[in-house]
Amino acid sequence: MTAIEATDLRYAYPDGTLAVDGVDVSIERGERVALLGPNGAGKSTLLELLGGLVDPDSGGVRYFGETTDADTVRSRLSVLTQNPADYLFNPTVREDLAYGPAQLDCGRAEVERRVERVADRLDLKGLLSKPPFRLSGGEQRRAALASALTVEPDVLLLDEPVSNVDAANRETILGLLDELAADGVTLVVSTPDTELVPHVADRVVLLGDTGTIAARDTARNILTDIDLLADCDLRPPQVVRLFEGRTADVPLTVDRAAKRLDTDGSDTVE
Repeated sequence: MTAIEATDLRYAYPDGTLAVDGVDVSIERGERVALLGPNGAGKSTLLELLGGLVDPDSGGVRYFGETTDADTVRSRLSVLTQNPADYLFNPTVREDLAYGPAQLDCGRAEVERRVERVADRLDLKGLLSKPPFRLSGGEQRRAALASALTVEPDVLLLDEPVSNVDAANRETILGLLDELAADGVTLVVSTPDTELVPHVADRVVLLGDTGTIAARDTARNILTDIDLLADCDLRPPQVVRLFEGRTADVPLTVDRAAKRLDTDGSDTVE
């Protein structure tokens, strides 16, 4: 089943700059998809169009094969933009996490169940009584993600979810995204970071620098096509560069490369 289907999307900023130019995107239920491209490629704008946060100048988006009105499926669709402050506006973290399900008219007991469940998964239980502005940057990222998850969406769209966070917060967020994918949640992640892509996506929609799609393929095929990435002002993951030409089955992450070397020792990187 198709979760999101966008057809011929076009959007220009108020100054006339074209951000998205005739983009078609289809995302199936349960997929993990990365919107990959350099800064200025229109990734964030495309994510907001797919999430129904802004209206296209032309073209349209259909959700779950049912409707073009994103507001009617808000209980199934969550969007997390780059700025955590957009989601943290209540006096405490607990109230921010409760806000979404309360707007869906969930009962008090159900709201509390969702808050406790998500807070536990993102290690936020000790922060629930704190004002959001007193959290660190990484804690704010986790709290904002938690607020998007308490509506228990079928589809989660994330704009650079681990930018400017430390290693511990990154590991927590990526671990949860793995759990969500295993639970069948559809994930769409916008990023300029080729190192992140193997951790969050199986398929890539690659944007060029003019708001158009340069390619769409598996994460492996995109990330190992060094010339294609260079044409889009991107570099492949470092481990891909290290193993280029050494093996047909290039590992995409450092962990996978280490496991390969531990298993057979057949690839020697000097």
